[in-house]
Amino acid sequence: MALILENTDGKILIGERSDIAGSWQFPQGGVRHGESLEEALYREVEEEVLLLPYLYRIHQSKGPYHYRFPKTWRKGKIIGQRQHYFHALLLSERTSLKMGDTSGEFRSLRWIDPDEFQLKWLHPMKWEVYIRVFRDFFNMKLS
Repeated sequence: MALILENTDGKILIGERSDIAGSWQFPQGGVRHGESLEEALYREVEEEVLLLPYLYRIHQSKGPYHYRFPKTWRKGKIIGQRQHYFHALLLSERTSLKMGDTSGEFRSLRWIDPDEFQLKWLHPMKWEVYIRVFRDFFNMKLS
């Protein structure tokens, strides 16, 4: 699952991956056995950006969206990811976010207008998913 978190100014949160400088994406994570998609969302968001569930409200969700890993990244039977995206609204403009110490997922966070997002910030395997996500959630075309 992945989170599109929108603040009270209409900006969305993206994080720069800690393992790939210049690569920006939405907070995302896996679903553990026995966990619902919403439970995974709340856990992953708290781990990655230290945001508790009562500080945002899920507005909508869509998915699944699929992408395949390059052959050199594949491990065993895992050949890609299937993700549901959640669009959530931050409930207070005074809420501060920071990277979680345990996840190590991001090196920095920032808020951008949705039309500022650039495909070149992603690995090409994710381009089609992000194109669909921006179309589905913001009715806009990424290029």
